[in-house]
Amino acid sequence: MITRDNIASHELIGLQAQIVESNNKHIVGLTGKIMDETKFMFALNTQKGLKRFPKNSTHWKFVFNGGQAIMDGTKLTKRSYERMGVRA
Repeated sequence: MITRDNIASHELIGLQAQIVESNNKHIVGLTGKIMDETKFMFALNTQKGLKRFPKNSTHWKFVFNGGQAIMDGTKLTKRSYERMGVRA
């Protein structure tokens, strides 16, 4: 079960996400469902289609199981399997 304390070690694809802080002020407030993830990027399905955003210069709000958490993207700058502790 995803909680605020362990969200970084879970699969994030499928979660609703919002950019709450960024070096690029034009993307603050954008929301969407995470469709894909690479080491440095999230792909969000936004109202204007699939868009890719950097993890490391952004603070993200994730919504899960009726809860939410805000994470500094630099703490998520790994491949998903590396974050989850799975060996490839």
